[in-house]
Amino acid sequence: MEPRLFGSFVEHMGRTVYSGVFEPGHPLADADGLRTDVLELTRELGVTLVRYPGGNFVSNYRWEDGVGPVEDRPARLDLAWRSLEDNSFGLNEFMAWAAKAGVEPMMALNLGTRGVAEALELVEYANYPGGTRLSELRRSHGVDKPHDVRLWCLGNELDGPWQMGHKTAGEYGRLAAETARALKRFDPNLSLVACGSSNSGMATFGSWEAEVLEATYDMVDYISLHAYYDPSDGDADSFLASAADMDHMIKSIAATADHVGAKLRSRKKIKLSFDEWNVWYQSRFKGESSLEWAAHPRLIEDVYDVTDAVVVGSLLITLLRNADRVGVACQAQLANVIAPIMTEPGGPAWRQTIFHPFALTARYARGEVLRVEPDSPLIETAKYGEVPAIWATATHDPETGEITLFAVNRDRHGALPLEIALPGDMRVAEHLELADDDPSARNTAADPERVVPRQGTGAALDGRRATLTLPPVSWTIVRFAPLTARSAR
Repeated sequence: MEPRLFGSFVEHMGRTVYSGVFEPGHPLADADGLRTDVLELTRELGVTLVRYPGGNFVSNYRWEDGVGPVEDRPARLDLAWRSLEDNSFGLNEFMAWAAKAGVEPMMALNLGTRGVAEALELVEYANYPGGTRLSELRRSHGVDKPHDVRLWCLGNELDGPWQMGHKTAGEYGRLAAETARALKRFDPNLSLVACGSSNSGMATFGSWEAEVLEATYDMVDYISLHAYYDPSDGDADSFLASAADMDHMIKSIAATADHVGAKLRSRKKIKLSFDEWNVWYQSRFKGESSLEWAAHPRLIEDVYDVTDAVVVGSLLITLLRNADRVGVACQAQLANVIAPIMTEPGGPAWRQTIFHPFALTARYARGEVLRVEPDSPLIETAKYGEVPAIWATATHDPETGEITLFAVNRDRHGALPLEIALPGDMRVAEHLELADDDPSARNTAADPERVVPRQGTGAALDGRRATLTLPPVSWTIVRFAPLTARSAR
């Protein structure tokens, strides 16, 4: 299992950056204008990797605008979100934030309105030690040592007609291959992500990946996947089963990548970068054309409830269950925009309901992912057919011997029993549940602790068997520790 599975996403969109992670003048801002309350929550969330600066934003972005003296930086129009971008936060500010947050940067390149030359210039500015025009420019901006960014996205969602610089698979595949070839010449150890489909509903889903990978297979390391799940249509059973779609999407693209590898007679395995995923009340968003030009407006600031958190927990379970192929994953986004962290300008920051399953999974999913196949009742859904009511996985930490179980009960009408066979004599070290008598309960600035994980009840051990009850519409974590580890302490 890769630590990069617990990634997040900071895009210049809405208030993710401005009054999200960055707010000079806030009472809790540090000398760099970074909100220390958001930094603290980011560390608590357990984020390991952050993708930046987009997203749709990157396809019309000039990275040069965001470096150098702030007073000299130009204001630009962001065509993706019809926003006014003053560029007071850019590459070096993001890298300073990433260092303080303790996260690895994942940088996206503009292959929408720009190309190979601009990509190479950014990589040289960011990664070359010194002695060249661009590396010395970085040093003149107060950054003596290179940022040494190792993971790069070759554009964003360029299959989408909403994207600045939208391309066909053939057009994008050639540009991505040319860019990848040049970047690997600069540093063969860079890890590169080719754009996959924007979502599985695209007419070119699957065929896009096949054509792009045929052009880029030997030069890229990952193909990207994006998926958002919308609870707005009122079909609660299908929404709770969203992980069935994510699982099918992962397996479909892995099979497509393997087919291309076989066709090219390559022994290389392409991994998957699920670098945008989340719950998003997308049907409430009226589209980019409905937006008025504004500077970092309040944009898709969804407020999440218990059901949303349970779905997020099930998506995390799905990523873990596919950790043999998914090497990178980023929940979109970190602050304010469909986010686990909410803030108010000049005011507080707080945890949304979806914060909790992510934080606990990131904290305790360690070591190896175990194959878990619960024998579960089935639920009939309109979108995905029959799905198991219980969706689960487990991890084993070889250093501590702990086994951690993650489980979701999708049933809206009743609790379900779960019996677990353990490999040895163990004890319950921790048992937490995210559930509520009101599955629409939410956290707000006025009541930020309305929904939190609570101590689970009813877990019992009988020899090497554990039993527990999963409440309806719930996400559960149970940590089992070896008895020998307890006696050693």
